[in-house]
Amino acid sequence: MAMATVLVTGANRGIGLALTRAFQGRGDHVIATCRHSSPELEGLLDRPGIEVVDGVDVTSDAATAALPGRIGLDRRIDVLVLNAGILRDDGGRIGPELDLAQVAEQLAVNAIAPLRVIRDLTLHLQAGSKIALITSRMGSIADNTSGGYYGYRMSKAALNAMGMSLARDLQARRIAVALLHPGFVRTAMVGYAGNVSAADSAQMLLARIDALTLETSGSFWHANGERLPW
Repeated sequence: MAMATVLVTGANRGIGLALTRAFQGRGDHVIATCRHSSPELEGLLDRPGIEVVDGVDVTSDAATAALPGRIGLDRRIDVLVLNAGILRDDGGRIGPELDLAQVAEQLAVNAIAPLRVIRDLTLHLQAGSKIALITSRMGSIADNTSGGYYGYRMSKAALNAMGMSLARDLQARRIAVALLHPGFVRTAMVGYAGNVSAADSAQMLLARIDALTLETSGSFWHANGERLPW
C-alpha cells in the first residue's frame, strides 16, 4: 500500500497516540494534532513520518480555521481520523444531580467539534480520501440496555448521525466515511479499566479503515469487524 497522509486529532494520548504510532509504524505520514503535545508524542519525532501540530483546540473556530494554513493549503489528506473526545461524570442518572453543563461539554467536544474540523479541512479531502470517526457503541440506541451516561451517549449518537450525513453528502466526491467503536480500551479516560490495549485497538481500527469502501461508507463497526446496531 502506498504511503498515505493521515491527520489524527487528539493524538497526544490514548487511542489517538496509539493510532499515530500504528500509522507511522507502517510507513504512512502522520499529521498529529492536539491541544497540548506530550512526551510520548514528542518521542515519535525521533523517527520519520510524523509532524506534531499542537495548539489545536477542536472546540475553537479560530484554531480549526487556522489548521489548513498550518499544514499547507494544498495538502491532500488521505485519511482523516477524528478521535479527540471526552468522557465526563455528569451524574449518570436522571435527577437533580444531573450536570447539564457536563452534558453540553461532551456534546461540544464529541459531536460538534468533529464537524467543525471536517468543515475546515474539507478542501483537503479528495476522491479516494477516507474519514474515520472514533465513536462508541454507547451511541447506539438499540444497544442501550443500561441507561445513564446521558452526555456521552447523546454525544456519540449525534456523532453517528453526523457520520451518516457525511457519508451521503460526500459520496459524489468519492470520499468514504466509517463510524468506528474502538472497543473498551485501557486508557486514562476510563481509568485503565478496559479489556483491550490501545495498541491492539489501533491495529484493528487500521484494518477497518483499510477495508472501508464507498459501498460500506456510513457503516457502524466495532474495531473487531462486527457490524453494530444503530
